[in-house]
Amino acid sequence: MYVGRFVVVGPDVAAYRVSSRSFPNREIREREDALTVGPTANAEETDNPYVEYNCVRETTDGAQAVLGNGSHVDPVVEKLDLGYPARDALASVLLALDFEKDDYDTPRVAGVLDDDGDAYVGIVRRDALLVRKVDEPTIVATYERDAPEAFALDATDAEGAAAEVYEHAFEHAVCAAGVARDGDGFETAVHNG
Repeated sequence: MYVGRFVVVGPDVAAYRVSSRSFPNREIREREDALTVGPTANAEETDNPYVEYNCVRETTDGAQAVLGNGSHVDPVVEKLDLGYPARDALASVLLALDFEKDDYDTPRVAGVLDDDGDAYVGIVRRDALLVRKVDEPTIVATYERDAPEAFALDATDAEGAAAEVYEHAFEHAVCAAGVARDGDGFETAVHNG
């Protein structure tokens, strides 16, 4: 089954996976303040604005981690830095940016891990905006799984989460990122195909 890009968010660990039929030559790069999805060196050139974006970022104080499938990750972090509650930051940014205006009306998916143990997942698609607080690993994807639902994620650390979602049976895996609580902050990991 092809579900496109997806996030899995649980109370202590989260992951994001790029699955793509159209732009498979991508990877996640670790930068100083973010994990960024972008084309590999051998990727064909494209002017598609949805191919490169930050997929994981922490707030300035390191109290929250945000993950998602596009340019909405950065403004969610900005809202959190301003003191918005996680639910409100997700809802306001997803509503403002709406689904991607591409050939498929691709939904935007996102998740937030708070340092106080809370976790949230959200999606905006053509017909709905959904933001939920979750207390078990929960998936939301751009296709087929486009409403939050429970997901069996066994990983307890960032590296395990990235590898586990990358290896999942959903089709066309490209790369994945994992995030996990680590003391007073978060650890991240990348799994490129």
